[in-house]
Amino acid sequence: MGKKEDYESKTEKLLQPIVDELNIEIYDVEYVKEAGEYYLRAYIDKEGSVDIDDCVNVSRKLEQKLDELDFIPDAYILEVSSPGLGRQLKKEKHFLKSIGLDVDLKLYKAVDGQKEFTGTLISYQDDKLVIRVDESEKEFELSQLARVNLHVEW
Repeated sequence: MGKKEDYESKTEKLLQPIVDELNIEIYDVEYVKEAGEYYLRAYIDKEGSVDIDDCVNVSRKLEQKLDELDFIPDAYILEVSSPGLGRQLKKEKHFLKSIGLDVDLKLYKAVDGQKEFTGTLISYQDDKLVIRVDESEKEFELSQLARVNLHVEW
């Protein structure tokens, strides 16, 4: 496990009792470097929707725990937010919860001359997902997918 995964895993363990107390769930945790700055991002979700008060409450409690344990030596910016409407699907629980919803797929390599597909997520099992595009079904291995997001109509 690299430092990125280690920091994400440790943060998720710190975050779990905080969100349990507030009746919120962890959607994802990521540690990334963007434009020369490190970011520790915690995405939270709940039935209905996450509001600013939820983010502030979780952020304050998490920040206190992170300061106590101080396991990330780099300077970083902590962000706590909702995963948003067009949330990225990464984990098995994300795919299973999204069955029946429209998704946007971006592939590493073209399939049938296309690198992007939009369709309804029909199933997810054994690191394979099936989407319905028009009247046909297409199956993809997770290893083929650069990114999967919930589809948002603008």
